[in-house]
Amino acid sequence: MMSSSLATVSYIGAIILFILSLGGLSNPETSRRGNLYGMIGMAIAVLATVFGPRVGTSGLPWIIGAMLVGASVGLYAARKVQMTQMPELVALMHSMVGLAACLVGFANYIDPMASLNLSSAEKGIHEIEVYLGILIGAVTFSGSLIAFGKLAGKIGGKPLLLPGRHFMNLLGLLVVIAFGWQFLHAETISAGMMALTVMTVIALLFGIHMVMAIGGADMPVVVSMLNSYSGWAAAATGFMLNNDLLIVVGALVGSSGAILSYIMCRAMNRNFFSVIAGGFGSGAGKPAKKVDGEAQPAGEVVSISAVETAELLREAKSVVIVPGYGMAVAQAQHAVNEITQFLREKGVNVRFGIHPVAGRMPGHMNVLLAEAKVPYDIVMEMDEINPDFPDTDVSMVIGANDIVNPAAQDEPGSPIAGMPVLEVWKAKTSIMMKRGMATGYAGVENPLFYKENNRMLFGDAKKMLDEVLVALKSQ
Repeated sequence: MMSSSLATVSYIGAIILFILSLGGLSNPETSRRGNLYGMIGMAIAVLATVFGPRVGTSGLPWIIGAMLVGASVGLYAARKVQMTQMPELVALMHSMVGLAACLVGFANYIDPMASLNLSSAEKGIHEIEVYLGILIGAVTFSGSLIAFGKLAGKIGGKPLLLPGRHFMNLLGLLVVIAFGWQFLHAETISAGMMALTVMTVIALLFGIHMVMAIGGADMPVVVSMLNSYSGWAAAATGFMLNNDLLIVVGALVGSSGAILSYIMCRAMNRNFFSVIAGGFGSGAGKPAKKVDGEAQPAGEVVSISAVETAELLREAKSVVIVPGYGMAVAQAQHAVNEITQFLREKGVNVRFGIHPVAGRMPGHMNVLLAEAKVPYDIVMEMDEINPDFPDTDVSMVIGANDIVNPAAQDEPGSPIAGMPVLEVWKAKTSIMMKRGMATGYAGVENPLFYKENNRMLFGDAKKMLDEVLVALKSQ
């Protein structure tokens, strides 16, 4: 067993590694190293906790058994879950953090040893920690489960906007505060448990209501927001258990998730409160509803074949590829990499343009391209690549829609007006790869389809890209 001093030193080492991990994850080129730092830090933290002075030897077999079960589930998920399922897996993991915070909170309140030798003031502070920890954990748990359902396609992406929903949220908050007061002044465990139970039910319902009201177009923001919530839930658990490591790590995750949510909101020209209010995005694969008096896109849709696409790519000197969620669904990232390698060998300058909210979670496209071994140095952020589109011969959009929609700049009344987009239409020729003419998650018609220099390559992304690659190699 570790001494208290050795456990403290181990915790400090783990915290340093977690900070280095966050720094590494800020850049694709250092992300592998960042992941490694995080894994080593977590291993040190777990070992220092399990073999530290606060865990008795009598409970050690149960803890080790639980760790083996959890590790087995994690290894199974890592082997079986496809890269396209990563967003829903992340949401599910967030729900587990919330559930853990709830369970620890209830157990901590029931445990008579948790508040032993505490003064009345210290006992009150401890009960506030328990109450807030369960509250945040319950919201995170239920909200993450709904996010998982939406991302997995088990729940529709269309927002559920109940009448008077803001009033219901305010009423729920007032009830939570009222029962919090009752909890702090409860004279018996049973009275306190009743207040905790009522609050937990309201928090669970609030988490469901909050995420159900958020449209599919905002799901990347939701994932980062729930990531932040899970961090604060972990920090609250740390306060309950008087564990400095959990407090610091939870604060790191919570603050970084909040910053990421802010970045996502800026990328969509929305503020955080408007996202929470919900309503943006009508679900994928649906035609846009025409509004009376709304100007229809000018021009005609011009389709193109895989052979013609290959000819345009071969004659180009500069190509920018813009991936979207359609690439993830078709699992076409490896075909994209093969085409990229072929063109680069022929002297074509191929680069990728990544929108901050492309896909279903932050960094979704970066993860897929990294899996396909696309070189990091040709994967560019939106702000880096946008000035280069006028000098680009071919811009190729693979399964994206809203993030390349000119309506964001040209139509002040559009739901996505002001949203920064990748200006693919400024290239000499743009090629839009889609299964059909359906709108994106925002449910907004895309004028790009009808531009004179745009061509539509219809069909499954992987199938069509395979045909493009065959045509490239045969000519």
